[in-house]
Amino acid sequence: MQEAITKLQSEIEKNKTNPYIQVVGEFLIKHVQANPANAEKILDADKTIGNSLEAMKKEAQKKQVNGMAMLTDEEGFAIVLKYFGFEGTAIPGVGSSEQPDASSDSSFDVKLDDFL
Repeated sequence: MQEAITKLQSEIEKNKTNPYIQVVGEFLIKHVQANPANAEKILDADKTIGNSLEAMKKEAQKKQVNGMAMLTDEEGFAIVLKYFGFEGTAIPGVGSSEQPDASSDSSFDVKLDDFL
C-alpha cells in the first residue's frame, strides 16, 4: 500500500500547479488507505492521475451541450475509479453523510474548456 501512495504523492508533487491532479491524487490516496487491496492497481505503470483526468474529459465530451459539459463529483470520481479498475467500490467522502473538513479546499470544479 505504501508503494502505491508514494507513486501518487510523486505525481502530485511533480504537478503542483495542476489543482485537478492535486484533488484526484488526494482522493486516490484516501481510497487506497480505505481499500488497501486495491493498491496494486495504482502501481500499474501505465495508469496515472493525469490519464484518469483524460478519461474524465472523454466522458464529459460525450455529454457536452453547446461546447460545455460538467460532471458531478460522484460522476467524476466514479470515472477515476473505473479508470484504475476499481469498479464497484465506494467513493470515500463523496455522496456520504460525512462532512468535509472546512479547512481543506477539495472542491472539484471541472469545465471542458479547462482541458482544451
